[in-house]
Amino acid sequence: MSPIPITILTGFLGSGKTTLLLHLLPQLLSQNPSYKLALLKNEFGDLAIDSQLASASSIGGVRELLNGCICCNLVGQLDGALKELAETVKPDRIVVETSGSAFPATLAMEVNRLSRETNGAYTLDGVITVIDVENWKGYDDTSYTAKIQARYTDLIVFNKWEVAGERRMDECLDRMGDLEVPVAWVKSDKGRVPVDVVFGVDGGLARTLGEEPVSNGVVNGHEHVNGHSDSHSHGEKPHQSEVEVLSITLSASSDSVIDVTKLLKLLKSAPKDEVYRIKAVLAASSPIPSSDSEDVSTEEGEGKGRYILNWAFGRWTCTPLLAGKEGEGDWKGDVLRMTMVLARGESRKWGKRVETMGFVEVHGGEGGEKGILTIEKIA
Repeated sequence: MSPIPITILTGFLGSGKTTLLLHLLPQLLSQNPSYKLALLKNEFGDLAIDSQLASASSIGGVRELLNGCICCNLVGQLDGALKELAETVKPDRIVVETSGSAFPATLAMEVNRLSRETNGAYTLDGVITVIDVENWKGYDDTSYTAKIQARYTDLIVFNKWEVAGERRMDECLDRMGDLEVPVAWVKSDKGRVPVDVVFGVDGGLARTLGEEPVSNGVVNGHEHVNGHSDSHSHGEKPHQSEVEVLSITLSASSDSVIDVTKLLKLLKSAPKDEVYRIKAVLAASSPIPSSDSEDVSTEEGEGKGRYILNWAFGRWTCTPLLAGKEGEGDWKGDVLRMTMVLARGESRKWGKRVETMGFVEVHGGEGGEKGILTIEKIA
């Protein structure tokens, strides 16, 4: 059988990786209606939010690796996850979408190793890095990972440049030049890129990673993330320490819904340099207005149900959760399950704010019910 091409899709938190992927699907299906694309998704926390969005599309199969880093403590699960997708979906391609903190070079070397050990069952097509032009200047200053993701890649997709403006785009190009590694790049059109540009890049860097040993921090003539490699032997993961993660749950009676007005205060007030991502599944009387929506009404309507909330750097969307996708039995009694990905050192402060400022509460509180709020730091 022909090897299954694998594309590694990486990029810092909120850059738009899942959006890019979902825009690629219609293009693939228009070229070949029987095309099967599988997704292996690594997410922070214990909520498979982006995978829910992917499952609602035409992706053939989705496998999640949660609450850990796919290039560190979850790397041993990569083999089994790829094998499961290959056997159950029989895909034409597998996309490995990393969490926002993963090192692409390390993951590329692992895929190359698995390819050799399986006699060519897989082939690494390339590493694609998505950069959020609007916010990259901020987090590439504080995040070593953001620089590495831009450096060890075969193609950079510049996203959100339309809202950032040409000046910010030029600043990103200047910072790319500072990395002193020539990398092909393309601008997206509001998250859309031609599928032939993203798939089939025939990544020269990606395929050679792992063919030569790491020596003095150099792989195949390129500076390697040697601190990351050394960290494995000491049980440390310095790139993961760049962020902290809170898991937040609000439990109440089965017919309770979230107070949307109060939750909106959190979404509108969270500063981008402290809060990177907010992802949630919640019960609401109506959809939460998106950040660019002109409809700001939060009155009860006929749209009562469960919704997926996806917030990144001050912008958010709220999408209905399709019935049967999440297992209704697992969610009875949970008005909200939310993951907050925060800058280093911010978890204690934001845990206290959520607890005391009333951002997460049951709507109406009939009979004095406030629900049970649980906040846990998980990373």
